Amino acid sequence: MLCAQGLMDAADLEAINKGLDEIAAAIEAGEFEWRADREDVHMNIEAALIEKAGEAGKKLHTARSRNDQVITDVRLWMRDAIDDMLERIVELQRALVLLADRNEGLVVPGYTHLQRAQPILLQHLLLAYVEQLERDAGRLKDCRARANLCPLGACAMAGTGLPIDRHATAQALGFDGPTANSVDSVMDRDFVIEFVSALSIIGMHLSRLGEEWVLWASEEFSFITPADNVSTGSSIMPQKKNPDPMEIVRGKSARVIGSLVTLLTLCKGLPSTYNRDLQEDKEPLFDAVDTVSKVLEVTTAFAYNVEFNAEHITAGLGAGFLDATTLADYLVRKEMPFRSAHEVVGRAVALGVAKDCELKDLSLDDLREINPIFEEDVYCSLGVENAVAQFQSYGSTGKARVGEQMDLWRAKLLTVDDK
Repeated sequence: MLCAQGLMDAADLEAINKGLDEIAAAIEAGEFEWRADREDVHMNIEAALIEKAGEAGKKLHTARSRNDQVITDVRLWMRDAIDDMLERIVELQRALVLLADRNEGLVVPGYTHLQRAQPILLQHLLLAYVEQLERDAGRLKDCRARANLCPLGACAMAGTGLPIDRHATAQALGFDGPTANSVDSVMDRDFVIEFVSALSIIGMHLSRLGEEWVLWASEEFSFITPADNVSTGSSIMPQKKNPDPMEIVRGKSARVIGSLVTLLTLCKGLPSTYNRDLQEDKEPLFDAVDTVSKVLEVTTAFAYNVEFNAEHITAGLGAGFLDATTLADYLVRKEMPFRSAHEVVGRAVALGVAKDCELKDLSLDDLREINPIFEEDVYCSLGVENAVAQFQSYGSTGKARVGEQMDLWRAKLLTVDDK
């Protein structure tokens, strides 16, 4: 660009390119001498270039500052990091859809307040995490679009009086265009904060999944059995089989959220424009990316190596009156107001507790003593399998609705080999 704009000649351009290629090769080979007296990476490379290219090397820094250069580097690095993160998210989504495929038709208890609430298909629950990951990917794509503007040419903070072409450099580097305001270009790190915020949300989602699977692997639940290659033992208790990877995933989310708080605190009190404090944005950014990349990989491996204990889960579905809400819906279809239905079903549940039986085991006479509205067809709404069959609203846990969503995700995520 500098050559095209007449700010250096072709011989200067050739000498600079040749020198930079040699420096790059030396760095990659581990042979480049980094000197502390040259302050930083930029000045080390520029000084080495001047040694190789002579006076031409002194023209490298024309119409730029370390301020705009480093933030351009960060945007380039972050763009690649987001692309890699998106691939890792897709791989976890694929693992969850395949896990759902292996457990078609399995009903599990759905929980609110960690208390049994309603029966749901396991596929429905696993797809909930797939949906969350899809929103995570959307946030990363939005962040990438906002970050994909080139600050190069903003210089220290005011731009330059030299006839540079910022549109040309933005295009050459794959940006959507140059940033519009040179002051804003070097002073703000909101695109870094937005990225780490999106990573924190991913970490939070994975932590919740990790918490659920840690609970479900416990003896009290026994819903899942992780394979040996994603479990650890105890140094003292020989019977232990711990779902350690998901505990680590749960714990690592705190680290990522800490990086976000670090960045917010770092930037909140800075005056315009560039301040040296901003060099502290790198460690939390790099650490958050490394951490979330690894926990996505670990969670994916766990999803590929876990089995749901279908017989045990099914055998325990009778506890908790999971079909109570479906019974209330039955009464609504009989034109009873929902609040009245809620009260009637509450009495039926109390009777079930007193008789130590499920709602489906109450006789029709038992139910009619509570309210004469009950008819023989009530038993089509009782029991977890019948209850699940009653769901029909869009997005619900009904088999047809979940089947529709599974088809959509299979088409989007699975390859021919997967299918």
